[in-house]
Amino acid sequence: MTAAQTTLSLTEHARALRAHFGSVILPLWMGQGFNQALGLPYESLDAATGLPLAPARYRAMACARQLYVFAEAPGTDAGLHADRLFDSLCRVFRNECGGWLYSVDADARPLDDTQDLYTHAFIVLACAAYFPRSRNAEARKLMLSTAATIESRFKTNDGLYHAALSADLLHPLKAPAQNPMMHLTEAYLAAAQVAEPALFAQRLRSLAQGVSQFFVHGSTQCISEALQGSADNRLEPGHQFEWLSLVHGAAEVFEGLELVESLPRAVRWSREHGVDVDGPGVVASLDESGVVIDATRRIWAQTEYLRALAVLGDLPALESGLASFRARFLHDGGWHECLDGQGAVVRADMPSTSPYHLATCLAALPNVV
Repeated sequence: MTAAQTTLSLTEHARALRAHFGSVILPLWMGQGFNQALGLPYESLDAATGLPLAPARYRAMACARQLYVFAEAPGTDAGLHADRLFDSLCRVFRNECGGWLYSVDADARPLDDTQDLYTHAFIVLACAAYFPRSRNAEARKLMLSTAATIESRFKTNDGLYHAALSADLLHPLKAPAQNPMMHLTEAYLAAAQVAEPALFAQRLRSLAQGVSQFFVHGSTQCISEALQGSADNRLEPGHQFEWLSLVHGAAEVFEGLELVESLPRAVRWSREHGVDVDGPGVVASLDESGVVIDATRRIWAQTEYLRALAVLGDLPALESGLASFRARFLHDGGWHECLDGQGAVVRADMPSTSPYHLATCLAALPNVV
């Protein structure tokens, strides 16, 4: 296959994925995926019918992810939907202590008041995406106040961040963990495009140094899910790909740090041990020796793999990966959330959180097509 043919095929796959996202997935969440009475996205839709599954809760993080998606999506309808989501996020999930409720029940009454770093990170990210779209000053204000809460309450003495605090933001409930700090990195990178770039860059460098010191596994250079030395720790290939995309996209912020050197090695190891290029794709998790712990193929890990390939400029792998992804994970009514090692569907719903991963993957594709 010539370079020109590869580029043409890659372009076609990217256009098809973008068309599916715009014509199938976004309308789902503006239509039957949105509870008009409460002004909130349902947690999940039935993959066969596209109808909402009976809600037991609504999470602030899910609302924020949807806000991010529609703030970034083109068109007047998407912008209006982002307005609705922002209004509901503030109305339903803000708490009296200056933090954010983790979840409300099916009638939008407070359910879980745990102060969750993952949730706070997505509030910052969503507001950072929404402000340039809307020019709503309240979004910028909430972005900065939530980041201030994260720094004053969640940050530990060694520069990491607690994963969860009590409702009053005074008592740690969960130790620092990789995933919320990765999304905090993503959020601060976005926030730096809106306000106080030097301050956010300083915070990002400190965070990256903490990750290198406490989470990077020596022999693989992968970022582990829990602190190094934790029992039953695991490595998730999808998160290595996601970290690479974040750090690679902000080279000036992370210049000279250990994470810049370790991540390419982590990605090479993850591609060797955690990606079945002739099968359903990226596995969920491995142990530190490379043995598969969880062989489930989750859609988010596939999108992060494709995104990393775009960032790296590995066009042949990206072209074949996109072709496989479209064939295995997409269907006329939406997507398959999880496959097993043989490619069979093992989860029959479509969560409201997954379009965010498709959106970030698509955002990387214009760099190469």
